Amino acid sequence: MCPHCEKPTLARITSEAYGGGHIEPPYVLELAVCGVCADPFLMVEEDFGQGWDGEPGVIWPKQQRALSPKVPQALRREHEEARQCFSSKAYTATAVMVRRTLEGVCIDQGISSAGSRPKPLFKMLEQMKDDGKIDGRLFEWAQELRVLGNQGAHFTGTSVSREDAADGLALAEALLDYLYVLSAQFDAFKARRATAEQNSTDEDESKD
Repeated sequence: MCPHCEKPTLARITSEAYGGGHIEPPYVLELAVCGVCADPFLMVEEDFGQGWDGEPGVIWPKQQRALSPKVPQALRREHEEARQCFSSKAYTATAVMVRRTLEGVCIDQGISSAGSRPKPLFKMLEQMKDDGKIDGRLFEWAQELRVLGNQGAHFTGTSVSREDAADGLALAEALLDYLYVLSAQFDAFKARRATAEQNSTDEDESKD
């Protein structure tokens, strides 16, 4: 979709430039021209060890930031579809896709069913909280996203507002960042600190 006219387009790539490969992943910058409005925009593709990601991201004009590759691809795809619905002003569909993303998070975290019957999303989120995967505030966020998704999924005569859809997207993104990026970063930080402290203790003992 063109970032200028917001219409689906077969963009024409006019030039490419490759970089990275040393302290950062290899990347290719692509200057493209919209086939509808003819305005230019700049895209980037990256290779994180499994080939080009196949989903070029627009970096100019500035767009919403791309989710970290640490977020599972299936969840990134669901969230990106929610973003596309929002860009198309389909706010009720945005809420539904946010709910799908939330359900996907629960399943990815190993919480999916109760016996032969699917577990309601409310119960899945409760188990996430009980298992210590999310805290009280994140549980509250997730429940609000679930309610918003239900509003979108069921005919109530009330449409989802642009503001609620935008907040739903932002909260879903924050939840993904917390679970798959910040938590892993904090665990790595603790492990690094523990190793450094142990090495320091070993050095002190060797001097005695």
